[in-house]
Amino acid sequence: MKLYFKQRFFSWFDSYDIYYEDGSVAYTVEGKLAWGHCLHILDPYGEHIATVKQQVLTFLPKFDLYVGERCIGTIRKEFTFFHPSFTMDFCGWTVEGSFMEWDYTIQDGPRTVASISKELFNWTDTYTIDVADPGDALYALMVVLAIDAEKCSRSD
Repeated sequence: MKLYFKQRFFSWFDSYDIYYEDGSVAYTVEGKLAWGHCLHILDPYGEHIATVKQQVLTFLPKFDLYVGERCIGTIRKEFTFFHPSFTMDFCGWTVEGSFMEWDYTIQDGPRTVASISKELFNWTDTYTIDVADPGDALYALMVVLAIDAEKCSRSD
């Protein structure tokens, strides 16, 4: 299953639209005013279903992941020299990025959970998320949001 992730143009806070291949809305994401990034994920009907919230005052970036009001775990950036790497403490997934930070792969041991590719030559951040199991789509989206927020924090 493919999801298309596109940052909204001219938004004061982080805002994204996530579409299925047929163009229908899968999720919307609204940034909230907070210390650090706080991203609320809404279903197609506008109901809040999940949150990605940055922990502040940490040596390396960390993001707490919530489904509803329940914290399900944390994604953290690992210290690496040549390519970005992230780990998640709730499902055993690891995330490896390319040197240029345009492509990422989410792994669960030997199984590829999702592949993420940044599309170039767009006015806003645009990604394609190819998820092997549709049941993993929300978690894969949360990973992409954390990675994008971490990259935005470095460029501020």
